[in-house]
Amino acid sequence: APEIELSLRLREFAATLSGREQLAAEAFAEAMEIIPKTLAENAGLDPIDAIVDLKAAHERGEKSAGLNVFTGEVVDMLKEGVVEPLRSKTQAIRSATEAAVMILRIDDVIAAAGEEKKGKEGKEGPEDFESSSDED
Repeated sequence: APEIELSLRLREFAATLSGREQLAAEAFAEAMEIIPKTLAENAGLDPIDAIVDLKAAHERGEKSAGLNVFTGEVVDMLKEGVVEPLRSKTQAIRSATEAAVMILRIDDVIAAAGEEKKGKEGKEGPEDFESSSDED
């Protein structure tokens, strides 16, 4: 599972960062693990065991380790003749990342607009719209 290898490398990179950047890199690494986790779930396997086994294999340096969904075992995918198209996988990850970034930017704009509105109300206070009939 190339996503597990990428996840491990992202976690190593995250360790060199601090603050929000570190948290973002760790979240991205965790997101990469969703792909093999979903594959395991769809195959009727325990996704936690599958991820743990895959991580262990990749940490031992088995870069082409992947999940055989028929046996539930971690195997060398190259020896099994299973390869993934690099360009398609890269483009899929790039597109998903761009979509997530766009959503976060929109969320920031909405949050900033809410703060701006809240700030105006706090400075001026709510307007008093009492009718003149109350003065009678």
